[in-house]
This record gives sequence, C-alpha cells and structure tokens, in this order.
Amino acid sequence: MTTASSRDTPTKIVFNAYYRVHPDDRQKFVDAVVPHLSFAAESPGCLFYVFAADLLDPATIHLSEGWVDQESVDRFHASEPFRAALDAVRNGVRILDHQGQRYEVAAHGSSAPPGGIA
Repeated sequence: MTTASSRDTPTKIVFNAYYRVHPDDRQKFVDAVVPHLSFAAESPGCLFYVFAADLLDPATIHLSEGWVDQESVDRFHASEPFRAALDAVRNGVRILDHQGQRYEVAAHGSSAPPGGIA
C-alpha cells in the first residue's frame, strides 16, 4: 500500500538511466518529457524523478527516479502522462544509446556531502 511520502521516507526502488540522443533531436526529447515531470514528481509513492543534462555531453540526458514501492512504479508506468511521454520519445526521437538500471534498496540513511559542503 502506498503512503504519503517526504524526503525522510525510505527509498525502496531506484532507477538510474541515461539516454544519448541524436543532437538534432535533443529538443524533441526535452519537449516530450517536460510535460510529465510535475505529474511524475507528484505521483503517489514518487520520492524523486529528475532528468538532468550531462555537463560534458549535451546529447546525453540522465534520469534518476526513487519510489517507495513497486505498486507506485506500476501505477505511474500505466498513467496517461507517462505513456504519452514514452510514445513521444519512441516516435520522434532518435535514441543513439540508452542504459538503465533498477536498484532495490536494502538500507537507507542520510549522508553529509564531502568536504563539509552544506
């Protein structure tokens, strides 16, 4: 069962992925995923859902997701906003390379950044 989440809610499932897109299609990729980002971040059970541009390669975009349980992931993947974004990417963006991993988190704790950066 999904419960309300906060930054203190333990992350149980993490996805990390990258997409290297054809340089001419980068904006198409951005346009496809931006409309569903708020929906994703506000979905029940979503702890974080972030796309980020690679600082060294503008054609590479990273995705990081954190979820409280599989039920939340399944509900999100079945949602219309997610399906629309996925279809827009599949049908309009040349993905040159992609890799993703799913992690199931066994323990959860906080950590300070290195060097005392606050």
